[in-house]
Amino acid sequence: MTAVDRLSAGLGTRSVADAPATSRDIAVDSIRGIAILMVIGIHSLPQPLDTFWTKSLDAALRPCVPVFLFASGYLTALSGRVPLARRLKAALIPYAIAFLAAYGYMALHNPAMDHRMSATLARFGLGYVFVYYYVFVYVWCTLGLWLIFALAGTEKPDPGKQVAAVLILSIGCGLLAGSYLDPAMSRLGVSDALLDEVRMRDIPFWFSFVALGALTSMLAELRDEAMRRLLPGAMLVAYMAYAAVRILGIGDAAIYDSTAFFFYAALFCVSLFAVQPRSPLFAWLGSGSYFIYLWHIFVVMALRDHTPLRQFGEFASFAIVCSLTILFSIAALFAIRQLASPRICRWLGA
Repeated sequence: MTAVDRLSAGLGTRSVADAPATSRDIAVDSIRGIAILMVIGIHSLPQPLDTFWTKSLDAALRPCVPVFLFASGYLTALSGRVPLARRLKAALIPYAIAFLAAYGYMALHNPAMDHRMSATLARFGLGYVFVYYYVFVYVWCTLGLWLIFALAGTEKPDPGKQVAAVLILSIGCGLLAGSYLDPAMSRLGVSDALLDEVRMRDIPFWFSFVALGALTSMLAELRDEAMRRLLPGAMLVAYMAYAAVRILGIGDAAIYDSTAFFFYAALFCVSLFAVQPRSPLFAWLGSGSYFIYLWHIFVVMALRDHTPLRQFGEFASFAIVCSLTILFSIAALFAIRQLASPRICRWLGA
C-alpha cells in the first residue's frame, strides 16, 4: 500500500482529537538535532554579515528552519492527520514562558523600552523578542496543514490525491509569494526594515516546506539508490547558486524567501531524510530542540553583551560563542530533564 493509499484510507475515519501520540523516531530526532545545531551556528555568526566567509557559512546553515517545517509535514502525512490542539499547546506554552524571560532581558538592557500593553501584545503576537518569530511561522503552517487535511477528511473520493494536489498548489503559491512580495511592497514605498520583517514571516513561502515534506512522505521513494546518489550533487549545486546570489547580490538576494533559497533548502531537507541519520546524541538534542531554540539565544546575547569577544576577531568570536552556546544548551537540557517534573519539561519545551 502506497503512502497516498494509506492517507486515502485514513482520512475521514478518525478526528484530530482521536490522533494518538506518536512515538519518537530516532532518525527524525537526529535530523532535528542537526538542524538545531545549525540554528545555533547562524545565531553565533558576527553581525552584520559583511564578509565572504560569514555569508557563505550563513547560506550553508539557512535550511535549519525548513528542516523543522519539512519534518512536520512529513510526519503528518505518515499519520494522515494533524493533532492541532496538542501541537498548538506544545508550541505556545513554552513560548509564553520564554517570552517573559526574553522580555525581562530586553527591558534590563533597554531602559527606554516601550512597555505599553499594545506594544507588549504586538511583541508577543509577532514573536518580536530575540528570534522567536519562527514560533508563529510554525503555528500558522500547522493551522494551514490542519485545514487541508480536515477539508480532505470528508466523504469526497480519493482524499489522498486531493491533499497531494492542494500541497503542490501550496508550493507554487509559496514561490510566487517569495518572488513578488518584495517588489510589490517596495513599489508601495515600504521601508527596508519593515520589508525584512514581513519576509521573515512570509507564511505561504514557509508553508511550501511543510507541503514538500508531506508530499515527500506520500510520493517519494527515498530509499532508491539512484536518488540517494543524485541528491548530494544536486544539493551542492543549489547551495552554490544560493550562496552566489547572496554574495554577489544577483537578482533576489534575500536571506529568507527567495527561489534560490527554496531549492537549496528543499534539496537539503530531502537529502537528510533520504540518508536517515541515526545518532543517539543528535536524537537526544533533537528531542529537546524546541527547548534549545527558545533558550540558547540567552547565552548568545549574554556573551555578546557582556564579554569582549570581538577583540579576538570575527572567526574566533564565532567559534567561542557557538561552542559555549552548544555546551550551555546541552547542560541546561540535561539539568531540566533530570531535575524537573515531566509537566515542567513539557512547559519548557524539553
